[in-house]
Amino acid sequence: MNTPQTTHTAPRLLGDIGGTNARFALAHGDHQALSHEVTLPTGQFPDLAAAAQAYLQQVGRPPVQQACIAIANPIDDDVLKMTNNHWQFSIEATRNALQLDQLLMLNDWEAMAMAAPALMGKDLHQIGLGEPLPNAPKGLIGPGTGLGVSSLVRSRSGEWVPIAGEGGHVSMSPTGEREADILRILWRSFSHVSVERVVSGMGLENLYRAISELNGTEAEPLVAAQVTERALAATDVACEEALACMCRLLGNAAANLAVTVGARGGIYIGGGVIGRLGDYFEHSGFRAAFEDKGRFTPYMKRIPTYVIRAEQPALIGCAMALGVQPGRG
Repeated sequence: MNTPQTTHTAPRLLGDIGGTNARFALAHGDHQALSHEVTLPTGQFPDLAAAAQAYLQQVGRPPVQQACIAIANPIDDDVLKMTNNHWQFSIEATRNALQLDQLLMLNDWEAMAMAAPALMGKDLHQIGLGEPLPNAPKGLIGPGTGLGVSSLVRSRSGEWVPIAGEGGHVSMSPTGEREADILRILWRSFSHVSVERVVSGMGLENLYRAISELNGTEAEPLVAAQVTERALAATDVACEEALACMCRLLGNAAANLAVTVGARGGIYIGGGVIGRLGDYFEHSGFRAAFEDKGRFTPYMKRIPTYVIRAEQPALIGCAMALGVQPGRG
């Protein structure tokens, strides 16, 4: 992906828009840390322009001329309608409303891919073994409100090129009888059960309800955070199984991504759901499910998997898309 060259000295507006939160920051130049990071609830605003205007007003209305916004949605045309949010807006109308010279829109996991080469050291926590091949493709995946998926490949000229996609909407593929039973229950509610339906915040809720039915117990109206809390506290059998199942299903989905793109450069795991699990995820069934690929198990064992620990990696990717190498504090 070619990054625009600019001589602007004004700060650049960065944004990471998910189904639940809109995160904003300012980039000031190479090797300078991002500043004025603010998170706003998307539900309080009708569209991107309104949320960005509220942010700029909150931080003192700096003279922004360029912006790069990552959004949890495919970028197909001028008009965007978010999958996991009520927002619908025109990119050009938003640029005009914000009085910008340039508004670059990226899929949120395209921005995550842009950030991947800059992540190192404490930014990453490796799960399991494996060693990355330096120039091999990288895969990125992560459950939040939905399930984000992207990849990163080297061009013949040596540049890293992000590949955006909607891999969260591939079909769920059960690997055992229990997962198959869960799938049968979910089919009653969804004609197509995507991986996102089971590996995400809403996926955790779906798993809890399906497992409760399989166990012959009545499901409570729990949201994902409550399912996670009860699972980590080991106070609810259905919640414990739901969380364990989600980690295994994420491992399977990450493995499918790895073999599809040949991600010998590693799989990077982000998203808000995994970040809240702490040490639990490392000891979950994720890595075992990732390696469980039959004849390809030796191949999978060589691929490293990393949890992204960096704060706001999509904002780092947005800065890099505008040609800014942000400093790291």
